[in-house]
Amino acid sequence: METKEALSELRKKHGLSQDEMAEKLFVTRQAVSRWENGETVPNTDTLKIISRVFGVSINKLLGETQNTTCQVCGSPIDDNSYSREADGSVNDAYCKWCYIDGVHKYHDLEEVIADVVPRWNWGTQEKMSEWLRNKLKELDYWK
Repeated sequence: METKEALSELRKKHGLSQDEMAEKLFVTRQAVSRWENGETVPNTDTLKIISRVFGVSINKLLGETQNTTCQVCGSPIDDNSYSREADGSVNDAYCKWCYIDGVHKYHDLEEVIADVVPRWNWGTQEKMSEWLRNKLKELDYWK
């Protein structure tokens, strides 16, 4: 999906006219129209505002595939569990439990294992810990 389609879909999903969206983003209706027609793309600062206001990642706005696995704990993530930066914009690399307001909760692989494994109800904790340790080492944060 291209940026123009992502913005149009986002506006319609929230039931907004181009005027109403423009007002929320402190831009003109013409700017919103140009984005949706593909004539222009919002600048970086405006993309951050859109991300904050509508709770979507900048990657999604730019038409890129969003990450669906937290790169810290390996949990599946979706639009409701993406983390946020300190400015409120969405970060789709991490879940909201591992990256809070722009700060990583975990700095050691063993901290994640100690926090996550007790919540699981399959296998022995030793086997689960070993399995998770191997999986986590494949994620970007731990490489």
